[in-house]
Parts: sequence; C-alpha cells; structure tokens
Amino acid sequence: MRISLRPFVDPLPIPRVLQPLERCKDKTYYEVRMKEFFHQFHSQLPPTRVWGYEGQVPGPTIEVEEGECTQVLWINELPDKHFLPVDRTLHGSGHDMPEVRTVVHLHGASVEPESDGYPDAWYTNGFKKCGPRFSQKVYTYPNKQRPAMLWYHDHALGITRLNVYAGLAGLYIIRNEAERALNLPSGIYEIPLVIQDKSFNSDGSLFYPSTVDVQDPPPDFPDPSITPGFAGNTIIVNGKAWPYLEVEQRKYRFRVLNASNERFYRMKLDNGQPFIQIGSDGGLLQRPYTTDEIVIGPAERCDLVIDFSSQPAGTTITLLNTARTPFDFGAEPDPFTDGRIMQFRVIERTSEDTSTVPQFLSSIPRMDEFAATRTRDISFDVTTDRYNRFLFLLNNHDYMDGVTEDPVVGETEIWRLINPGLGVHPFHVHQIQFQVLDRIPFDTALYAQTGYIRYTGEPELPSPGERGWKDTIQAYPGYVTRLIMRFGPYTGRYVYHCHILEHEDHDMMRPFDVVARKCPPVRDECKK
Repeated sequence: MRISLRPFVDPLPIPRVLQPLERCKDKTYYEVRMKEFFHQFHSQLPPTRVWGYEGQVPGPTIEVEEGECTQVLWINELPDKHFLPVDRTLHGSGHDMPEVRTVVHLHGASVEPESDGYPDAWYTNGFKKCGPRFSQKVYTYPNKQRPAMLWYHDHALGITRLNVYAGLAGLYIIRNEAERALNLPSGIYEIPLVIQDKSFNSDGSLFYPSTVDVQDPPPDFPDPSITPGFAGNTIIVNGKAWPYLEVEQRKYRFRVLNASNERFYRMKLDNGQPFIQIGSDGGLLQRPYTTDEIVIGPAERCDLVIDFSSQPAGTTITLLNTARTPFDFGAEPDPFTDGRIMQFRVIERTSEDTSTVPQFLSSIPRMDEFAATRTRDISFDVTTDRYNRFLFLLNNHDYMDGVTEDPVVGETEIWRLINPGLGVHPFHVHQIQFQVLDRIPFDTALYAQTGYIRYTGEPELPSPGERGWKDTIQAYPGYVTRLIMRFGPYTGRYVYHCHILEHEDHDMMRPFDVVARKCPPVRDECKK
C-alpha cells in the first residue's frame, strides 16, 4: 500500500514536555492518559485515527532529575475494540481475553518488577479487567541511574506490535548537573527525533497487514494472522512524514530513538558530513566518536551532535536511510521507501554558539569478564507453529514455557547470544544496562547439526558507539554476541526478548527471575 506524499512539506514537531500534577520533597507525580484521537501525519493526508499518550503522537516527553522519585498513573481510556487486526491465536489474545489491553514499560529503566510493565500486568479501560500479574495502578521510577534518554511504550502480551504501531510510545529523559556542566548543545538546540515507519490506506487510515502467506496453510488458518515482521513505506519523525527542520549555522544535539516495529536505519547525511556520536541507550559514551554512518535497530537510541556551522545559509541536507528491509538480507535498494528520513534547512545563526563537545564525556568503568560467576547461552531459533507460520523462539522455548534463568542480585553474568540464522535481532533485557564484550563468528552449519559452537574467527570488539551502557543490542547472524551484566538491585520477575515487535509477540520473549543471594548457613557456636 503506497500513497504518494511530497516529502519535506511539514515542519518537524517537537514533543511537548509534560508537567507533573504534584511535586514535593519525596516524589513527583504524573497522570498520563491513553486516548484514541485523530492525528495528521502529513498535510496531504486526512487526519488518521491513532492511539497516543495525552492525545499526541509521539507522547509527551517526561523529564526528570537523576535520583528524583517519579510516580506515574498510566490511565487507559481506550475503546474496547482495536482498530488494527488482532490475532486471537497468540498468547494473551485468545477469545476469552479483552481485545484491548495496555501496560506501560519504561524501556531502559531500573525499577521494581511491579513497575516494569510486565506483559501479563495488563489492564483495560478504567482497570475493569486486569491481567494475572497486575499488582498496582501507580508505577514508581526511582531514576537512580545515569542520565539517559529512555522511552515508554506499551508492552501488553500478544498485542505490543499493534499498540506501539497505533501510537503508544513516548520519551523519558533523565538529567543531572554533571551532564549540564559539559556545555553540550541544549535548550532549543537539543532536539529529540522519534523515528518510525507507517503505511496508509487511501482514506488516510493506518494500514497494518491482516494476514500472511504460508505454505500449505491448514483449514483453520487464522484471519487475522500475525506476520513475521512489518515495515511501513512512509518514514515518520516526531509524528510527521518526511518533515524538515530549520537549523542555524551551529551545533545541534539530536536524541534519536528508533521506535519502529521491525525497521533498522543505516543513517547518513547526503552531503557526506559526519555525525559526532556522544551517547547510546544508557547515556553518554566515555568519549565522542566521529562517524559517517549510524546503524540503529528497533528500540535503540543514539545521541548525536551535528555541526552545521560550516554550511552556507540556504543549504539543504537530507538524512538518509540505506538499510535493507528485512535487515540486513532484504532487497537492495529498499523496495518500500525512497530512503529519505527528513531534511535540514540551514539558516543564519541568530547568536553565538558557545556549546562544546568535550573530548571526555563520562566515566564508564569496564566490567571485568573474569568476575563473572556464570555464563548463559541464549540461542535465537526459528521454526513453524501449528499453522505453518514462522515462529521465533529463544532457547527453543516460547513465552509460556516457564522460567529457565534466575540470576542472583549483585552477581555478574556473561550472556552469549547465539544467532545461527538470517537477520539481525535487536535483543533487549529488562531491569539492567549491560556492556558488549565482543562478537565472534562461528560455524553455523556445525551448530545446526550438533549444537556445538566452533569459532571460525577472532573476537570482534564492539564499535565505538556500542562501548557505553546498552539495554538493546544487535545480535548478528553467524555470530555469538557476548554481553556482560550485573542484576539488581531489585528481585522479581522480568523478561528479555527480541525487540522486533512481531517477533516479540510470536514468541521471542522469555521470563526470568532475579533472585536474592543465598546466605551461607549460620554456624552455631554453642555446638562443639
């Protein structure tokens, strides 16, 4: 489905910053409503029915200080029927379940499990019905972590792909005085870019596929049916299709989020100008990194500085995407979009640019591989379900197979992500940030036959842009990607999953329990 839209017609909107309802010594309190409304993605399109937080797409930005205790009441005011096709054969989406359910996950946050947005902690409009792991209405975010741009989005079991595509996503930024003291571009020169892709029907409504072609479908093949992935043909930034932004002849900081269902972006500027990457998922890098190209998978964030000071006024620069879809084995060039994301229009500087990009940004102590108490293997597996549809699994288990990982609070673990198949999977772990050790190529044919890992090359260090703290990582096919992480400070039930939302819903998500450290037995000194 393609509607011909003229690019670079509409200015880039900037999501508003949400103000709290209450701010006191002990907490800051927000209420955020999920609503159905109509949003105009392009001036040539009629208004489109969407869902969004506080009646906007993307939702309003929540800004907090490091260590500020924030509480949010996430209020579901959505209708009982979904306007996108719901597959009733998926976990949590059966005919005995409410069709519309929501639960909010603050992606990248260290929180107690009751506030994490567990997939089974869903609830309906007015909390009339709640999932089996629902325990509280108000979520608490301690924000006891490094400054970073996180994001909040829906995480309801079996319909995450639909709810996020419908518009349920927004930004959450943690700040502190140390980062402000770096004198990076700020204020109106610090701009969030929430990048998504969508398709539209001829009447302007959102298009999302309702079925998928499979070989030898059984007579009871479901309709609607989930697809193995979805990429739209129109690139949306901050809720507008192919927007433009006027930029002065100075430095700008762009906080970029890939909020697409499955689309990766390999971004570059059409004039060959480099990016200065200063941060990733978990905040600032240790040192800035200059690069001509940035690859960002679903749910990943990157923090970039672009210096327009040498560009003549009147210059136009286009931000391009050269990634194939599906990534990175799809058709070349991308058959769905024309490769453009947005346009920058350079205008004269209105005041002196006193911002800087210091050569040292933050301290990131490297985690010690030899301190790890356990190594776990997480395999990426593809099979078919009873309808002959692709079924994506982790360790050959689906979501309902029960807990097989139980890391201990405070202990360091290494996770080996084993991807023998086609395609890159963006892998996300709840509760913690991790570091990337390396990626090592291995013999995928031998692994398929025997399950044995034989490395075929030397370890490859992560790119400079991946050497900070991460919560989502690209697991390459034909590689073992090694992560190092330390769990805590909270115990309880969380999940890890692929962040291609169609994979997550079917069925590439697993629960895990963070458990308390077992105390050694107390010796009774009275016994001789």
